[in-house]
Amino acid sequence: MKTLPWPLGLAALLLSPLVASAQPAATEQTRLALDRAQELAAAHSPELSSARHEVDATSGGVVQASARRNPELTTTVEDFRSRTRTTTATIGIPLELGGKRSARIAAAERAHDVAAAQLANTKAKVRAQVVARFFGVMAAQERLRLANDSAKLAAKAADVVIRRVDAGKASPVDATRAKVDAANAQLEVAEAQSEVKAARQTLAALWGEWPPRFGDVDGDLGGVPASASSVELMRDLEDAPSLRATRLEIDSRKALVDVERSRTIPDVVVSVGAKRDNELGLTQAVVGISVPLPLFDHNQGAVHEASKRAEKAQDEYEAARVQLLADLSQATAQLSTAQASLAVLRDTVLPAAQQAYDASTTGFEAGKFGFLDVIDAQRSLLQARSRYLNTLVAAYQASTTIDRLLGR
Repeated sequence: MKTLPWPLGLAALLLSPLVASAQPAATEQTRLALDRAQELAAAHSPELSSARHEVDATSGGVVQASARRNPELTTTVEDFRSRTRTTTATIGIPLELGGKRSARIAAAERAHDVAAAQLANTKAKVRAQVVARFFGVMAAQERLRLANDSAKLAAKAADVVIRRVDAGKASPVDATRAKVDAANAQLEVAEAQSEVKAARQTLAALWGEWPPRFGDVDGDLGGVPASASSVELMRDLEDAPSLRATRLEIDSRKALVDVERSRTIPDVVVSVGAKRDNELGLTQAVVGISVPLPLFDHNQGAVHEASKRAEKAQDEYEAARVQLLADLSQATAQLSTAQASLAVLRDTVLPAAQQAYDASTTGFEAGKFGFLDVIDAQRSLLQARSRYLNTLVAAYQASTTIDRLLGR
């Protein structure tokens, strides 16, 4: 008996039913809830991790700003001959004047406050991204459901046409059209499946998961997002994380101005020590003071730069507030428009389109309508459903934008 070459033998072994049964079965993907998605993003988001590290870094800055200047040890030797040598050793103790240390600490604390506010803003941003992408997956799932419904309707219409053609009550051309329409519906299903896959990958990327280990997401797109009053929006606007971060940046820049102004006053170094004269056999106390003479450098350039950067921070705050107002107004208008459109679509357009499709289908089976009438009614129904879904997604997007701007 001839033996198989070892590569073929190995392949046969791996493909054998016994080995296949020993392999672990693929686990079914779990459904993902919005709360779980938020937990995953909060724990594993690289953007949030970066913001947290910045807060930790500024904490170190506060510790460093609190440290006092180190003393300096100075030793001077005159004459290397042992008999006539004079050795002087002093310790210089720097004295910071002009409130330098307190100004430095205040600036470091303001920088820490800015980092904490930016972390809060990043948290709000990530939360909004999770919500937006989560509802993006829900919308993709709904589009897939509509595509499947469309394929079922097209298949049902094709069956009806084929029966009428077989009975001699319809033209074979209608059967061809029905088959083409059913094939196009299947293509839309494949496209919708790809959209669901891409939406899941986009959501999982927020917490660095690749490929996604979840299946469908749990949620309901049936409800319409509610809108808040203008009074509530303006009240929440001032507490928005992005606006609070820019407002704290003004305080940080002003604290840096105080730091630079404190540096215009020179520090004093007091030195104490001893001087040993070997020739005289005497040890003498030495006291000294060192004061820089600010004849040329008054730190005026640094003060000017810090002052202008503080003014720049004020301008950036005003610009951020105006932009936030504009974005909030736009999102509010989009939500209001979507809500009005959804009411018309839900109460008028969708019922009428469904009624027209049912009537055309019944009439076609009875021989009262042509196949083109059925196709037109079917397309009108699918377009109405698709428009309702797109409008609902736009409403959720606008609502999510409002929550992101206000840090909800």
